Amino acid sequence: MARDPRYDILFEPVQIGPKVMRNRFMQAPHCSGAGSEHPRINAHMRANKAEGGWGAVFVEAGSISPMFTYDPHTLVRLWDDGDVRNLRMMTDMVHDQGSLAGFEIMYNVPLFSATEWNRETRAPALGAGVNSFTSSDIKEVRRLYVEAAQRCVDAGFDLINLMEYIGIGIGQTFLFPGRNNRTDEYGGSFENRARLFRELCEDLQDTVGDNCAIGLRINVGELTDDIPPFSPVGDAMVPTSYLAESLELVDFLDDVVDFWDVQGLANYGPSSFWPQNFNERFVRDIKGHTSKPVITVGRFTDPNVMQRMVREGLVDIIGAARPTIADPFLPKKIEEGRLEDIRECIGCNMCVSRWEQGALPIVCTQNATMMEEFRRGWHPEKFTVAKNADKSVLIVGAGPAGLECARVLGERKMEFVHVVDAAPTIGGSMRWIPRLPGLGEWGRVVDYRDVQIGKLKNVQLIMNTRLSVDDILDYGAEIVIIATGSVWSPDGSSSTYSETIPGADATLPHVLTPEQIMEEGKRPVGSRVVIYDGDGYFMGYTLALKLVAEGFQVKIVTSGDTVAPYTKFTDEWASISSALHQAGVEVIHDQYLTEVSETRTSLMHRITFEATEIETDNVVLVTGRLPRDEIYRELRERADEVAAAGIIGVYHIGDCINPDFISEAVFSGHRLGREIDSPDPSTPLPYIRDRNLLNPDASDFVRGSASLVQRIGDDLSVAVR
Repeated sequence: MARDPRYDILFEPVQIGPKVMRNRFMQAPHCSGAGSEHPRINAHMRANKAEGGWGAVFVEAGSISPMFTYDPHTLVRLWDDGDVRNLRMMTDMVHDQGSLAGFEIMYNVPLFSATEWNRETRAPALGAGVNSFTSSDIKEVRRLYVEAAQRCVDAGFDLINLMEYIGIGIGQTFLFPGRNNRTDEYGGSFENRARLFRELCEDLQDTVGDNCAIGLRINVGELTDDIPPFSPVGDAMVPTSYLAESLELVDFLDDVVDFWDVQGLANYGPSSFWPQNFNERFVRDIKGHTSKPVITVGRFTDPNVMQRMVREGLVDIIGAARPTIADPFLPKKIEEGRLEDIRECIGCNMCVSRWEQGALPIVCTQNATMMEEFRRGWHPEKFTVAKNADKSVLIVGAGPAGLECARVLGERKMEFVHVVDAAPTIGGSMRWIPRLPGLGEWGRVVDYRDVQIGKLKNVQLIMNTRLSVDDILDYGAEIVIIATGSVWSPDGSSSTYSETIPGADATLPHVLTPEQIMEEGKRPVGSRVVIYDGDGYFMGYTLALKLVAEGFQVKIVTSGDTVAPYTKFTDEWASISSALHQAGVEVIHDQYLTEVSETRTSLMHRITFEATEIETDNVVLVTGRLPRDEIYRELRERADEVAAAGIIGVYHIGDCINPDFISEAVFSGHRLGREIDSPDPSTPLPYIRDRNLLNPDASDFVRGSASLVQRIGDDLSVAVR
């Protein structure tokens, strides 16, 4: 299809300093867990986005000196010529696709302690805060920036962004009067506090300004009465007063920068609390203060919102991080008029959570190929015809794993793929999870797969049909895949409390599970509800908010030291805590549930072992999920009958193996679909480990695919040099 003319404006080239972007789409700097220590993983992932139409592609934030690292989190490092060589692979591959490559300089100043900094290098930071910086320290910082900029040019970067937002960055730290009590030329007046900002920008312009565009990534916006004094960022609260002089800073520095990368209070705001385009109210005024291109992010997935932001003169370039992870080919799909094929980010921040844990790699709930472009050779839009494409496939279960597996098998031209489910609609647990407070966008997981499967003539969805093992044996399919998901424990058993809890029986009126509330319509009796949350993610707190909205008095009891601890990694915890407080939900932590009755629950403190009781009318068990693997186990036990029925393979995927995050269910289905023609599809093929090896050769990087041996080719010397 032809591109909709309304979106032509998004594909206009943009002059940005000495460079020209081919369109208005920029993959903003985002962390991946690869850094410069895993050059192939980084390069192939970023190049995939350039292939997908992003006119500029940044790496993650970059450490420019051993005097600032952010351990255990992985940043790109640009310390020496070895890093230059590793990063050159990424810029070359991005340039091959016609896009610009960008680097973001990150250098922070310790405040009172630096528990996450320089753990590997053990190098002392320059000063314990801006007030302790000497004039020689400031000169050293300026020297580091200049050397980093020169290395950026050597590595082939076109854009350099200085990371100075949400209280991060040496320039913003000097600017903030709450941290700067200096009495010299770097303290006091606004011009003095912004002096280092200006000096850094001038230094970079003088050094590389003819070869690179220099930009600033900052927070902007007016401090209106409805903005609280602190804003939640992860599990911390950051002062919002840094917005006060933001537009004045733009006026002060506009002549020494080439672009502005701006945002308000949120950087990667989760969809549970931040809607698409969440920065618009903050960036509306910046164009009145600059003549340079303006970029903002906001989890943009809707081209109508994008083109409006440009047409109304609010921004010049659409920045995105998480949407590029969910769909690296988003711009190309807009350009080709294939909006229904866009795999929209759901804002769950599973990607963020992986990086926050110092994990490699980041993952995506929507896009199972993210960070697997090099390791496994997966491409988000390309599939090979399966070697056993003449075989027929039956998938039992239409949840995230089953749907993703069916989509991939359909793309790989299997003879036919039937997805059978007892429910009236597809989705599995994702039929009802998006109806929980704040999780509406999570429904995109099912919506995308529904649309894509609808385009595949060899894939059929068959609902309202419950299959027994005998039915499966008689079905006539040659490959059987069980994707029957999981169910919340009805008796309180979990990974932390393996035995059943006395009195915890979800067949009783006063004991409930999440499925009973959301799917079966079971309602609490009376008015008082205790939610026992042994899960630690989204289920407990969202059920609490739902039940409060319906008029119930709710308490959350958890064995952890806080509510929903995993959401500290997804950048939701502070907002969740605030929402529960405003809703009047009491959180009781460090307690095990030991017994349930019709009028009370018995608890035991996990540290002191002290016993207490809470009067309540109901208990909602959010403890653990149990795999629904009965069909799979029976098929394995009846192996002779399976073989006699002409079935050559029986596999299981997703939660019916091991209940996990939705992202892992999707990955499980995708992996089996990609490897259905491997020697043993039940066992994942080895992937290439992008690592340092002594005396390596190409065979060290083989995962069983000859094409990967060839593809490693010239990259080998770069990784091991």
